[in-house]
Amino acid sequence: MDIELFVRYFLGIYFLLIGLNYTSASIALRQRTGLRQIHYGPAGSRTWWYRQAFNGFRGTILGVCLVRMVWPLDPWLGIITPLYQPALLLTGVFLMLAAFTLIAYVHSYMHNDWRSGIDPDLVKPLITDGPFSRSRNPLFMAIMTGQLGFFLALPSLFSLICLLTGATVLALQTRAEEAHLQALHPDDYRAYQQQVRRWL
Repeated sequence: MDIELFVRYFLGIYFLLIGLNYTSASIALRQRTGLRQIHYGPAGSRTWWYRQAFNGFRGTILGVCLVRMVWPLDPWLGIITPLYQPALLLTGVFLMLAAFTLIAYVHSYMHNDWRSGIDPDLVKPLITDGPFSRSRNPLFMAIMTGQLGFFLALPSLFSLICLLTGATVLALQTRAEEAHLQALHPDDYRAYQQQVRRWL
């Protein structure tokens, strides 16, 4: 199979499976624990807007990648021709698979403590071991790696806008979540900040 065609189908299937996996994991954890795993924050709040932007782009990416499997959307995506090379496309695929693996690992490591967003009703434990001993935000770092991979697998103005918007939203959400953990665990989190970097 042609590499370009392989990557085209990979992207559609990848984002479809990401969506199904995320949704099923959230439903399963809620059924088992009785707790909501996804938290947007109060309507109109900063974290609520971050989540709306992130979900909007995720949904658009999924739609574009699925349609692109059967209909030639590329002329409307602003393909960056010098970057549209087999080696870079495959590098993007590799980064996306690496990101998916790390995300699955961190989710499993956190287990019932995993939340998407800030849960105001939960005194969230401060996890500082495992992947959190190398980065204070390994999950967000993995997501950004996946976004970079998407840009390389589909180098275009569309994916560049998605990358820049996604990275900005994740950076803002990171600051909000770190402030929340600082309020919950003031002394412990300050010591943790001194030992482990925000990213890597």
